[in-house]
Amino acid sequence: MTEMNKPSAPKPAVQLPPSGERGRTTIAVGVVEKVAGMAARDVEGIHALGSGSRGFGAVRDRVPGSRPNVGRGVKAEVGERQAALDIDLVVEYGVPIAEVAAVVRKNVINSVERITGLQVVEVNIAVNDVHLPDEQDDDESTESRVL
Repeated sequence: MTEMNKPSAPKPAVQLPPSGERGRTTIAVGVVEKVAGMAARDVEGIHALGSGSRGFGAVRDRVPGSRPNVGRGVKAEVGERQAALDIDLVVEYGVPIAEVAAVVRKNVINSVERITGLQVVEVNIAVNDVHLPDEQDDDESTESRVL
């Protein structure tokens, strides 16, 4: 047989990348902040997220027609595969703060990793206020000024 008549070797099959490599998925910082905010609020003993109910965000949340910002009090850094979070909390008076913080951290990590697929590398928690039982929130005013 001559070189020309020699059967050619079969061509290797084209290897397709796994489905996750056929494009890029990006997750916005706001998405991670909302997921983390919802997870933190689900923990018993948390009164609010942010630096207390006296802040500008609480006033903005009460404006008619506006929706509350569930990501308020949460700051996230998001990379391609990882996220880091800082969360500001207001806890109810009498709850063991270290225990509540540990439950918040665990709940946030589980929720963010499950929903976004990102690995959470750290969750820093700052307890900025304690809500006392006799304190009235700004949004619980006794009488409405608008009819």
